[in-house]
Amino acid sequence: MSENKWEKRIAYLGPEASFTYLAAKGLYPHDWHIPYKSIPECIEAVSEGKVELAVVPVENALEGSVPLTIDYLYHEAELFVTAEVMSKIQQHLLVNKKFAENLEMLEEIYSHPHALAQCHKFLFYTHGNVKQTPYASTAAAAELVSQTEDRCIAAVANLSAAEKYNLHIAEHNIHDFHFNHTRFFVLSKQNIKHGLVPLQSQPKTTFMLTLPTDVSGALHQVLSVFAWRKINLSKIESRPLKTGLGNYFFIIDILDDEEEPMMKGALEELKALGCTVKSLGTYLTYVTPE
Repeated sequence: MSENKWEKRIAYLGPEASFTYLAAKGLYPHDWHIPYKSIPECIEAVSEGKVELAVVPVENALEGSVPLTIDYLYHEAELFVTAEVMSKIQQHLLVNKKFAENLEMLEEIYSHPHALAQCHKFLFYTHGNVKQTPYASTAAAAELVSQTEDRCIAAVANLSAAEKYNLHIAEHNIHDFHFNHTRFFVLSKQNIKHGLVPLQSQPKTTFMLTLPTDVSGALHQVLSVFAWRKINLSKIESRPLKTGLGNYFFIIDILDDEEEPMMKGALEELKALGCTVKSLGTYLTYVTPE
């Protein structure tokens, strides 16, 4: 199927010029990009058939996983990952142009919690007395700054947000570490791979699983399922099941296609061990232009 204009509706964590928007635009440049105010709203838009796909952040190289995305996919949605997108993250301190020469008047800094954390050292040493306020997204924070002319406030956001909302870049590249990338999931109701040619062709599969109860060495047994088959894992992480202290599920990223014979055997053995397994499907990795 050709990539014609408006062929697909793509939900993303907005507003326009957010990092998620740039990831969605980079992979689907000719489709209809629809902003939503929260990650659950993006996911529900796919589940309810309002859009064909949703792009949501799942992990940052500095701050780790995005718990809201992981938990919602486990507890609330029956969706699949059709692709993942890797994007370089560069953060800047943006102010309304009215206050471009009056940064000493800065009262408050807004941004997504991950963005504020990514710039912790800079903000501590240069604006340590300025209140930091978490906001829905970096772009939403930039939009707020553009609309506020009676107070000197700032946003931590990207160059695209500065251009979109006509803001002054008071400080460039304020992130604490330069190797800062975010991983995004492209979610679909269909368990299919995205059709474009990826820059990285290694297939990846994500399982969400719970261990059998009251079994000694259960996690070791799970890891052994992959180890003796020489199946590589790129990530394993636990998240609370929300059923009581000490109860967890695990997210496992596996560098293989779930249709491969060894992977099918691994899935059967996991179930035989008493694990419950939820597969998010097999997908390929795409990298947005820098």
